Parts: sequence; structure tokens; C-alpha cells
Amino acid sequence: MDCARDPSDPQVGRKWFRAGPGVKKGKGQVFYNLGSQFPVIAVVGLGKNGCSYNEQEDIDEGQENVRIAASEGCKMLRDVGVTKILLEGMGHPDAAAEGATLGLWLFQEFKNKDKQKKAPQVEFYGEENVEERAAWEKGVIKAQAQNVARNLADTPANLMTPTIFAQKASELLTAHGVKVKAWDKSWAESKKMGSFLSVARGSSEPPVFLELDYSGAPDQKKPIVLVGKGVTFDSGGISLKPSTNMDEMRGDMGGAACTVATIYAASRLKLKVNLVGLIPLTENLPSGTATKPGDVVYAMNGKSIIIDNTDAEGRLILADALCYAQEFDPQLIVDIATLTGAIRIALGAAATGVFSNSTAVFQKLQKAGAISGDRVWRMPLWQHYTKQVTASASSDLINVPRGTSAGGSCTAAAFLKEFVPKGDWLHLDIAGVMGTTENLPYLAKGMTGRPTRTLVEFISSLVKGGA
Repeated sequence: MDCARDPSDPQVGRKWFRAGPGVKKGKGQVFYNLGSQFPVIAVVGLGKNGCSYNEQEDIDEGQENVRIAASEGCKMLRDVGVTKILLEGMGHPDAAAEGATLGLWLFQEFKNKDKQKKAPQVEFYGEENVEERAAWEKGVIKAQAQNVARNLADTPANLMTPTIFAQKASELLTAHGVKVKAWDKSWAESKKMGSFLSVARGSSEPPVFLELDYSGAPDQKKPIVLVGKGVTFDSGGISLKPSTNMDEMRGDMGGAACTVATIYAASRLKLKVNLVGLIPLTENLPSGTATKPGDVVYAMNGKSIIIDNTDAEGRLILADALCYAQEFDPQLIVDIATLTGAIRIALGAAATGVFSNSTAVFQKLQKAGAISGDRVWRMPLWQHYTKQVTASASSDLINVPRGTSAGGSCTAAAFLKEFVPKGDWLHLDIAGVMGTTENLPYLAKGMTGRPTRTLVEFISSLVKGGA
């Protein structure tokens, strides 16, 4: 990657990328005064020439290498004081834009202003090409949307309560034509959302059920409904979590953050699709009014649930949201949730675990993940697991199977399946990819906002395919 400072402005960086021998992929170096036209040059390895889709890795390596190089180069220039960067598309302008926009972003909202790293301005550089320019701008929007999710998820829980989250979402989305309704506790009671409300009982913060409506297609076009888990802090309730790393549970609304971010991107990209976002928002805390292990509650569809473990609360709030989703007669329901520690054990941070009743729909999501570099992996949704959550003699369901901890992400998905009676459905368990340490090379330590770009790419592909 060559990067030069424009002579007319000593703080403007111009850079363009080429693979070269002796430069390792993703590694780079800054050089100075190699010529009057380019007094500052950064060199970053792009890897082997001709990289494309790698079936074994299930990723488009060419695009991913561009993201990594763009991120590394921009950070190198930022760190030497460059304030404006002109970035070439390197054959994949959208990926270059994503790498730069994601790589330069840091969550430093509460850091002293004097100590914050200043992000340089990044612009597309190269011959004027309408298609490349459009791809660049799409990449910027997708990455900015993911940064929205990162910001929401990393904000401390005392500053991101259900009420504050709803306010932030409204401020962000209404400016782009998205309709936002924030339903209160009495509305949820009128809908008989006993499963959702059972989680909120332990907190003094009132629950909010957020409903988002983006209309980019004719009214008769059935919507895609996105359901995001919105537990703004999860202590585990009476089934209290260990104190170690409990602060990370501020990110237990990562699914809600991705839902907002995806609809934000769709509205800015003006995608010709109808989207509905449903986000049950609550805290999960212990108190004298909190739900107790062994309590029985009723979901919106009338099914009774024994709550054997109050730390398995995400599936409880999603159950009612999935029931409510049916009222929109959707073409597809996608729920996104930091649901189980089991998926982190199974997949680590490499991929989002996905459960689906449709192979065709999953394959489209898988392709989107390969393109975005933020991969997904299909998990089983078998009767073997359903039997474990429907085995109670005294109720319709139990939120955690008794007698075994095996297959935790699978039994959680089986539980959710009981609230999706018809239609295509994807359940994304994002607990492994939410953050905060084992991140992609162009994501700094912290909450990741994953898999926002995969969802945007997926929805875009459905629009192109006429779904």
C-alpha cells in the first residue's frame, strides 16, 4: 500500500495499495520523504494475488484481505498524525471502505477529550467510476451501521437503560424516515406478554417494547421481521452470574443493537424492502420482586413456562416478541440474540451460530457472511432438543432442561422454535461474536456490533433476488 501526503496540505495522506514481495499480509510500515509527490508512504501487505472465495474457510479472502489492509494502513497514518486519507478501492471499494471505517473507530466516549485519538477523514481515491463510487459509499454505510451497534452495546448499563435505548433508537432512526413506537409495560400486559414481563420484575427500570417500521417497498409486500434481544444489563437475576467479567453483560442487548443498526443501514441505503424491528427491552436483576427459579409464567401464545433458571432470560423475552411477530404476516423472521454461553464454547468468536427451519434461507445468509467476512455456521434444530424443553409434566415448556447442560445453544433454539408456528425463521446466537477480546483484525477490543454487515448484505441479496 502506498500512501502519500498531498504537498498542498502537510496533513493530507494519499494512499493506494499493491501487493509486493517481502511484505506479510496485514503487516505494514510507514516511509517518509521518498519523493516530492508522496512524502509519506505506508506499505501494507495484501497477501497473494488473485485471492477469492475459499471454500474451506467459507470466506472471500480477496475482500477480507482488503479490509485488513485498509484498516492497518489507516491506523498507521492516524498514529503519525495524518488527518485526511485518500484510500484506493484495491478492486473492492466496499471492502476498503468497511476496513477503514471499522478500523479507525474506537469507543472512547467517556475518555478525556485531550486523550482521545482523533480519527482522520477518509475519502475514496482513484479514477472516477460510478459503480466503484457507489460500492464505496455502500461500504461506508454498512460499517457506520456496525459502529452504531458497537456504540450502543459498549455504553455502560447505567447510561443505556431500556428507556434510554429507546430514546437513542428513536433519535437515530426517525431522522431517516423509520417509524418508532415505544410501548410501555401496560401495553405488554394487554398483549399478555407474561414471559417478557417476568424478566423485568426484578428491576426498578421500566421495560420497553420497541417497535420499528421501515417501509421501503409497497405496503402489500410482506415484511422481514427482525427481533433483537434487548437485555440492557444481565446479572442473571436470582440465578446470579459469577462476578468475574459481569461488566460485559452491558452488551447483552447486542441483538437489539444489531437490529437498530441493520434498519439504520437499510434506511440510508434506501433498500426496497419492508422491515419491522421488534425489541423487548429490560434489565435482569435480583430483588424482592424478581422472578424466582421454579416460577411459572404464560407467554403471549398461552403456553406455560417453568422458569428453572432466571439466567436463561433471553429466550423468555424473545418468546413473546416472536409471538407478536406473527401479527405482521412476515415473509421471514430473524431473531438476533446474545443467547447462550454454549455457542461461545462451540464456535468461539469465529462465527455466529445459526438455527433455521429453511435450508434455502440459511444458504443465502451463509453467502452473505462469506462476502462480509463475518461468517455464520449452521447448528442443528432437531426434535432431540425439543423433547428436552417440552419434557415437563406440569407445564408446556421449561426454559432450561433439567439433568443436563449439554447442547445448551441447541435447546435454547428449540425453546424459541415453540413460538414460531409458521413461516421461514432464522435464529442467530451471537454470544460468541459480541466481543470483547477475540475480535476481527479491523475491530478494536470492545463490543463488536457483529453481525450487522452480514445482515445488511443478506437483506440486500433478498431484495436483488426479488424475495
